[in-house]
Amino acid sequence: MGKKARNASGLNKASQRKINKASFPAPPAPVAEELGSAKILDEPTIKGDGFKVLGTEGFDDGGVADLSLLIDLEDNVQRRRRGENEYFKALNADLLPRATKGPMGRMSRREQKVSLAQLLFSEADDCEDKGPSEVYVEQVDGGEDAATLKYRAERLQQARAALRMSLMLREAACTSLSLSELCKRKLTLSGKAGAEEALRCADKALEIAGDGFWDGDDVAIEADDQPAVDSKYEKNSTTPGLANPTVLKLLPIRVSDLCKRSALLQRGNALAAMGKEDEAIKSYAAVFPLVEGEPRCSRIDWERHSLFVNTGNSYSRQGNFDDADAQYKLAEKLGQEHIDGGNVKDGKGMIACAKRARAFALKRAGKMDDAKKLLKEVLDQQIAHNLEEESKKAEEEAESAKAKAAAVVESK
Repeated sequence: MGKKARNASGLNKASQRKINKASFPAPPAPVAEELGSAKILDEPTIKGDGFKVLGTEGFDDGGVADLSLLIDLEDNVQRRRRGENEYFKALNADLLPRATKGPMGRMSRREQKVSLAQLLFSEADDCEDKGPSEVYVEQVDGGEDAATLKYRAERLQQARAALRMSLMLREAACTSLSLSELCKRKLTLSGKAGAEEALRCADKALEIAGDGFWDGDDVAIEADDQPAVDSKYEKNSTTPGLANPTVLKLLPIRVSDLCKRSALLQRGNALAAMGKEDEAIKSYAAVFPLVEGEPRCSRIDWERHSLFVNTGNSYSRQGNFDDADAQYKLAEKLGQEHIDGGNVKDGKGMIACAKRARAFALKRAGKMDDAKKLLKEVLDQQIAHNLEEESKKAEEEAESAKAKAAAVVESK
């Protein structure tokens, strides 16, 4: 028993420390019921056919539920770990992990998580890697202008900031995703010269997503502007990974799978940049079992599509056009299935991407005439698509203007 307050000030502080259980939000759902975006919706969240799931009458949620699992805005993991009473006591006393210094120190833990999500997942309209495709293309040729290099360096710094914040908030899933983003953005900035460092980040992301243990100090090195890796450093891996049995009592295995999918794909890209094509192909192949039960929506099929094209590109760089072409055909098949299923825009995008990759593979194989012919076909289709989109946009704007004019007339 603690000492009882004897004066007004002490009584006031004691009353503020009391927890009103009636004010608690609903407790977290059981771990087994947290399905994320694997759960198909009856109605689309946004008008249109972009979220249609092939072979069903349902719709994809666009990855919103998966994002909620990864960011954990409601702090479900902490609430399960501590229990409701202890969690809300710690929250009221500001004892939960968060940044307490600098500009971030004025923000609550929840607000800091929102900022973290923005660092990890937001993309500007002019972002060069904006879009659903994760096909690896060497983007560094020495001819980049100062503005491009500055932008890429800023994107890399954002990923490092996300890693620092993830570690501070003790959010393992975000830590893993931050490392995967570091891998991707390091390749974008430095290309082959940064591939070894990029691969190291991807390997650490996988370690966090696994069923063993990881070392926070070893991970924190990657948040430095110039990571200095000590070859004699002895790891002190004491933090359980996302697939560790102790952690799976607090969150679903889906969180681990989502992090592994991202890390394995980026790891394959880093290996490809290093010229280790066989290892890259194995890394891409390891993702397929993790998406096997996922819905056939454009969001997930773009992920599958990127794996097929990346694998094909690795075969092509090895001089194996036949195996490469087999992968491109699988990627095209996904696109055609979406065209037939109603999601024409994404389907056309997948087919165009696969054809473009095949054209460059034909070029590597010395079949220049076939490569030129196919590239011309892709360009002609892209021009026709752009004209179609512009026409559709003009029609929508005209309809919107007509509706507004009618509303003005009615108001009079």
